[in-house]
Amino acid sequence: MQIPQTTNLILNLAPTGMAPTRELSASVPLQPSEIVADVLACADLGISSVHIHARDENGTPTHRKEIYARIIAGIREKRPDLVICVSCSGRGGATLDQRSEVLTLEGDLQPDLASLTLSSLNFSRGASVNSPDTVISLANKMRSVGIKPELEIFDLGMANVVNYLIDHGLIEPPYYANLILGNIASAQARFLDIGSLLAAMPANITYCLGGVGNVQFVIAGMAAAASPGVRIGLEDNLWLDNERSIPASNSAMITKVHALASLHNRSIMNPHELRQRLGLRPSW
Repeated sequence: MQIPQTTNLILNLAPTGMAPTRELSASVPLQPSEIVADVLACADLGISSVHIHARDENGTPTHRKEIYARIIAGIREKRPDLVICVSCSGRGGATLDQRSEVLTLEGDLQPDLASLTLSSLNFSRGASVNSPDTVISLANKMRSVGIKPELEIFDLGMANVVNYLIDHGLIEPPYYANLILGNIASAQARFLDIGSLLAAMPANITYCLGGVGNVQFVIAGMAAAASPGVRIGLEDNLWLDNERSIPASNSAMITKVHALASLHNRSIMNPHELRQRLGLRPSW
Protein backbone atom coordinates (compact mmCIF):
# COMPACT_ATOMS: atom_id res chain seq x y z
CA MET A 1 0.00 0.00 0.00
CA GLN A 2 1.16 3.51 -0.76
CA ILE A 3 -0.37 6.97 -0.81
CA PRO A 4 -2.11 7.33 -4.19
CA GLN A 5 -1.35 10.06 -6.69
CA THR A 6 -4.19 12.18 -5.34
CA THR A 7 -4.34 12.91 -1.64
CA ASN A 8 -8.13 13.14 -1.68
CA LEU A 9 -9.84 10.09 -0.15
CA ILE A 10 -12.72 8.40 -1.98
CA LEU A 11 -15.56 7.85 0.50
CA ASN A 12 -17.95 5.15 -0.69
CA LEU A 13 -21.09 4.90 1.45
CA ALA A 14 -22.82 1.49 1.76
CA PRO A 15 -25.91 2.55 3.71
CA THR A 16 -28.22 -0.48 3.77
CA GLY A 17 -27.10 -3.86 2.41
CA MET A 18 -29.34 -6.92 2.35
CA ALA A 19 -28.95 -8.19 5.92
CA PRO A 20 -29.69 -5.34 8.39
CA THR A 21 -33.20 -5.10 9.83
CA ARG A 22 -35.01 -2.61 12.04
CA GLU A 23 -34.61 -5.04 14.94
CA LEU A 24 -30.83 -4.94 14.47
CA SER A 25 -30.54 -1.19 13.91
CA ALA A 26 -32.84 1.74 14.55
CA SER A 27 -30.83 3.85 12.09
CA VAL A 28 -30.55 1.66 9.00
CA PRO A 29 -32.60 3.08 6.09
CA LEU A 30 -34.97 0.37 4.90
CA GLN A 31 -37.59 1.99 2.65
CA PRO A 32 -36.91 3.86 -0.60
CA SER A 33 -37.72 7.23 0.95
CA GLU A 34 -35.51 6.47 3.96
CA ILE A 35 -32.61 5.44 1.73
CA VAL A 36 -32.90 8.67 -0.28
CA ALA A 37 -33.07 10.85 2.84
CA ASP A 38 -30.15 9.11 4.51
CA VAL A 39 -27.95 9.27 1.41
CA LEU A 40 -28.69 12.98 0.96
CA ALA A 41 -27.86 13.68 4.61
CA CYS A 42 -24.54 11.87 4.19
CA ALA A 43 -23.89 13.70 0.91
CA ASP A 44 -24.25 16.98 2.79
CA LEU A 45 -21.55 15.79 5.21
CA GLY A 46 -19.29 14.80 2.32
CA ILE A 47 -19.16 11.50 0.40
CA SER A 48 -17.93 10.59 -3.07
CA SER A 49 -20.28 7.75 -4.00
CA VAL A 50 -23.03 5.50 -2.72
CA HIS A 51 -23.46 1.71 -3.08
CA ILE A 52 -27.21 1.01 -3.03
CA HIS A 53 -29.13 -2.12 -2.16
CA ALA A 54 -32.81 -1.45 -2.87
CA ARG A 55 -35.53 -2.19 -0.33
CA ASP A 56 -39.28 -2.10 -0.94
CA GLU A 57 -41.87 -0.34 1.25
CA ASN A 58 -41.79 -3.28 3.67
CA GLY A 59 -38.01 -3.09 4.00
CA THR A 60 -37.51 -6.31 2.03
CA PRO A 61 -34.46 -6.52 -0.25
CA THR A 62 -35.46 -6.32 -3.90
CA HIS A 63 -33.88 -6.22 -7.36
CA ARG A 64 -36.93 -4.54 -8.96
CA LYS A 65 -35.79 -1.76 -11.24
CA GLU A 66 -38.77 0.48 -10.45
CA ILE A 67 -37.65 0.60 -6.81
CA TYR A 68 -34.11 1.42 -7.87
CA ALA A 69 -35.53 4.09 -10.19
CA ARG A 70 -37.33 5.80 -7.30
CA ILE A 71 -34.18 5.81 -5.20
CA ILE A 72 -31.94 7.08 -8.00
CA ALA A 73 -34.44 9.79 -8.98
CA GLY A 74 -34.76 10.95 -5.38
CA ILE A 75 -31.00 11.25 -4.96
CA ARG A 76 -30.36 12.92 -8.32
CA GLU A 77 -33.11 15.48 -7.77
CA LYS A 78 -30.91 17.05 -5.08
CA ARG A 79 -27.43 15.64 -5.82
CA PRO A 80 -27.04 14.98 -9.55
CA ASP A 81 -23.27 14.84 -9.11
CA LEU A 82 -23.19 11.94 -6.63
CA VAL A 83 -21.76 8.73 -8.10
CA ILE A 84 -24.40 5.99 -7.75
CA CYS A 85 -23.66 2.27 -7.73
CA VAL A 86 -26.48 -0.29 -7.72
CA SER A 87 -26.19 -3.82 -6.40
CA CYS A 88 -26.42 -6.92 -8.59
CA SER A 89 -25.83 -9.10 -5.53
CA GLY A 90 -25.86 -12.89 -5.59
CA ARG A 91 -27.23 -13.15 -2.05
CA GLY A 92 -30.80 -14.29 -1.47
CA GLY A 93 -31.11 -16.68 -4.40
CA ALA A 94 -31.98 -14.12 -7.09
CA THR A 95 -31.86 -15.25 -10.70
CA LEU A 96 -29.57 -13.69 -13.30
CA ASP A 97 -32.55 -11.91 -14.87
CA GLN A 98 -33.53 -10.44 -11.51
CA ARG A 99 -29.98 -9.36 -10.73
CA SER A 100 -29.51 -7.68 -14.11
CA GLU A 101 -32.93 -5.99 -14.25
CA VAL A 102 -31.54 -2.74 -12.82
CA LEU A 103 -29.05 -2.58 -15.70
CA THR A 104 -31.94 -1.83 -18.09
CA LEU A 105 -32.62 1.58 -16.52
CA GLU A 106 -32.00 4.32 -19.07
CA GLY A 107 -31.50 8.06 -19.38
CA ASP A 108 -31.39 10.05 -16.16
CA LEU A 109 -32.15 6.88 -14.17
CA GLN A 110 -29.17 4.87 -15.40
CA PRO A 111 -26.73 4.10 -12.58
CA ASP A 112 -23.09 5.12 -12.93
CA LEU A 113 -21.77 1.84 -11.52
CA ALA A 114 -23.07 -1.65 -10.76
CA SER A 115 -21.60 -4.19 -8.38
CA LEU A 116 -19.89 -7.25 -9.82
CA THR A 117 -18.86 -9.86 -7.26
CA LEU A 118 -16.21 -11.98 -8.94
CA SER A 119 -16.86 -15.40 -7.40
CA SER A 120 -19.04 -17.20 -4.87
CA LEU A 121 -18.41 -16.85 -1.15
CA ASN A 122 -19.90 -17.70 2.23
CA PHE A 123 -20.93 -15.16 4.85
CA SER A 124 -21.52 -15.99 8.51
CA ARG A 125 -25.13 -16.60 7.50
CA GLY A 126 -25.84 -17.54 3.92
CA ALA A 127 -23.90 -17.39 0.69
CA SER A 128 -23.39 -15.15 -2.31
CA VAL A 129 -23.53 -17.38 -5.37
CA ASN A 130 -21.75 -16.09 -8.46
CA SER A 131 -20.98 -18.76 -11.05
CA PRO A 132 -18.41 -18.02 -13.77
CA ASP A 133 -21.19 -17.80 -16.36
CA THR A 134 -23.10 -15.33 -14.18
CA VAL A 135 -20.05 -13.12 -13.64
CA ILE A 136 -19.30 -13.05 -17.37
CA SER A 137 -22.94 -12.42 -18.28
CA LEU A 138 -23.24 -9.50 -15.85
CA ALA A 139 -19.95 -8.04 -17.07
CA ASN A 140 -21.17 -8.25 -20.67
CA LYS A 141 -24.50 -6.62 -19.81
CA MET A 142 -22.77 -3.77 -17.98
CA ARG A 143 -20.37 -3.21 -20.86
CA SER A 144 -23.16 -3.24 -23.45
CA VAL A 145 -25.14 -0.47 -21.70
CA GLY A 146 -22.17 1.63 -20.58
CA ILE A 147 -22.33 0.99 -16.82
CA LYS A 148 -18.94 0.62 -15.15
CA PRO A 149 -18.51 -2.42 -12.87
CA GLU A 150 -17.67 -1.84 -9.24
CA LEU A 151 -15.60 -4.99 -8.76
CA GLU A 152 -16.32 -6.62 -5.38
CA ILE A 153 -13.25 -8.53 -4.20
CA PHE A 154 -13.26 -10.66 -1.06
CA ASP A 155 -10.30 -12.99 -1.63
CA LEU A 156 -7.27 -13.72 -3.81
CA GLY A 157 -9.23 -15.80 -6.27
CA MET A 158 -11.50 -12.86 -7.00
CA ALA A 159 -8.46 -10.62 -7.47
CA ASN A 160 -7.23 -13.07 -10.09
CA VAL A 161 -10.58 -12.89 -11.89
CA VAL A 162 -9.97 -9.17 -12.49
CA ASN A 163 -7.10 -10.10 -14.80
CA TYR A 164 -9.22 -12.72 -16.55
CA LEU A 165 -11.91 -10.14 -17.29
CA ILE A 166 -9.31 -7.69 -18.61
CA ASP A 167 -7.61 -10.32 -20.77
CA HIS A 168 -10.95 -11.26 -22.34
CA GLY A 169 -12.03 -7.68 -22.98
CA LEU A 170 -14.94 -7.84 -20.53
CA ILE A 171 -14.01 -4.75 -18.52
CA GLU A 172 -12.32 -1.55 -19.60
CA PRO A 173 -10.12 0.96 -17.78
CA PRO A 174 -10.23 2.88 -15.55
CA TYR A 175 -10.83 -0.11 -13.25
CA TYR A 176 -12.60 0.33 -9.90
CA ALA A 177 -12.92 -2.12 -7.00
CA ASN A 178 -13.94 -2.60 -3.39
CA LEU A 179 -11.63 -4.83 -1.34
CA ILE A 180 -13.82 -6.19 1.46
CA LEU A 181 -11.94 -7.59 4.45
CA GLY A 182 -12.81 -9.37 7.68
CA ASN A 183 -15.58 -11.68 6.50
CA ILE A 184 -15.19 -15.09 8.15
CA ALA A 185 -14.63 -16.94 4.86
CA SER A 186 -12.48 -14.45 2.98
CA ALA A 187 -9.45 -12.14 3.24
CA GLN A 188 -8.78 -10.69 6.69
CA ALA A 189 -7.89 -7.23 7.98
CA ARG A 190 -4.14 -7.79 7.68
CA PHE A 191 -1.51 -5.94 5.70
CA LEU A 192 -0.37 -9.24 4.18
CA ASP A 193 -3.87 -10.00 2.90
CA ILE A 194 -4.28 -6.52 1.44
CA GLY A 195 -0.85 -6.65 -0.17
CA SER A 196 -1.58 -10.03 -1.74
CA LEU A 197 -4.81 -8.74 -3.25
CA LEU A 198 -3.16 -5.63 -4.64
CA ALA A 199 -0.21 -7.60 -6.02
CA ALA A 200 -2.59 -9.78 -8.02
CA MET A 201 -4.41 -6.86 -9.65
CA PRO A 202 -3.43 -4.18 -12.17
CA ALA A 203 -1.23 -1.50 -10.64
CA ASN A 204 -3.49 1.26 -11.97
CA ILE A 205 -6.71 0.03 -10.35
CA THR A 206 -8.62 2.50 -8.18
CA TYR A 207 -9.91 0.81 -5.04
CA CYS A 208 -11.65 1.32 -1.73
CA LEU A 209 -10.90 -0.74 1.37
CA GLY A 210 -13.87 -1.89 3.44
CA GLY A 211 -14.04 -3.81 6.70
CA VAL A 212 -16.81 -6.07 7.96
CA GLY A 213 -18.00 -5.98 11.58
CA ASN A 214 -15.47 -5.12 14.27
CA VAL A 215 -12.68 -4.46 11.76
CA GLN A 216 -14.58 -1.75 9.90
CA PHE A 217 -12.75 1.15 11.53
CA VAL A 218 -9.44 -0.73 11.61
CA ILE A 219 -9.68 -0.88 7.83
CA ALA A 220 -10.97 2.70 7.63
CA GLY A 221 -7.85 3.82 9.48
CA MET A 222 -5.62 1.90 7.06
CA ALA A 223 -7.50 3.38 4.12
CA ALA A 224 -7.25 6.92 5.44
CA ALA A 225 -3.50 6.48 5.76
CA ALA A 226 -2.62 4.71 2.52
CA SER A 227 -5.49 3.81 0.18
CA PRO A 228 -7.24 5.64 -2.64
CA GLY A 229 -10.55 5.13 -0.87
CA VAL A 230 -12.64 3.72 1.95
CA ARG A 231 -16.00 1.97 1.99
CA ILE A 232 -18.12 2.61 5.09
CA GLY A 233 -21.73 2.13 6.18
CA LEU A 234 -24.37 0.12 7.98
CA GLU A 235 -24.27 -2.57 5.30
CA ASP A 236 -21.02 -3.82 6.81
CA ASN A 237 -21.24 -2.94 10.51
CA LEU A 238 -23.92 -1.67 12.90
CA TRP A 239 -21.73 -0.34 15.72
CA LEU A 240 -19.36 2.55 16.37
CA ASP A 241 -17.30 0.61 18.92
CA ASN A 242 -15.99 -2.95 19.21
CA GLU A 243 -17.83 -3.47 22.49
CA ARG A 244 -21.06 -3.00 20.53
CA SER A 245 -22.40 -0.53 23.05
CA ILE A 246 -22.81 2.46 20.70
CA PRO A 247 -25.22 1.88 17.80
CA ALA A 248 -23.99 3.42 14.57
CA SER A 249 -25.71 5.57 12.00
CA ASN A 250 -24.41 6.24 8.53
CA SER A 251 -23.93 9.92 9.38
CA ALA A 252 -21.90 9.08 12.48
CA MET A 253 -19.72 6.72 10.45
CA ILE A 254 -19.14 9.39 7.80
CA THR A 255 -18.14 11.88 10.50
CA LYS A 256 -15.68 9.38 11.95
CA VAL A 257 -14.07 8.75 8.56
CA HIS A 258 -13.72 12.49 8.00
CA ALA A 259 -11.81 12.68 11.28
CA LEU A 260 -9.54 9.79 10.26
CA ALA A 261 -8.84 11.45 6.92
CA SER A 262 -8.03 14.74 8.64
CA LEU A 263 -5.42 13.00 10.81
CA HIS A 264 -3.57 12.16 7.60
CA ASN A 265 -4.07 15.60 6.02
CA ARG A 266 -6.48 14.24 3.45
CA SER A 267 -9.75 15.69 2.22
CA ILE A 268 -12.72 13.68 1.00
CA MET A 269 -12.85 13.42 -2.78
CA ASN A 270 -15.87 15.21 -4.19
CA PRO A 271 -18.11 13.36 -6.66
CA HIS A 272 -16.95 15.46 -9.62
CA GLU A 273 -13.34 14.44 -9.05
CA LEU A 274 -14.32 10.77 -8.73
CA ARG A 275 -16.25 11.02 -11.99
CA GLN A 276 -13.13 12.33 -13.70
CA ARG A 277 -10.99 9.60 -12.18
CA LEU A 278 -13.32 6.80 -13.29
CA GLY A 279 -14.10 8.23 -16.71
CA LEU A 280 -17.80 8.76 -15.93
CA ARG A 281 -20.03 11.44 -17.42
CA PRO A 282 -19.53 14.81 -15.63
CA SER A 283 -22.95 14.92 -13.97
CA TRP A 284 -26.63 14.12 -14.40
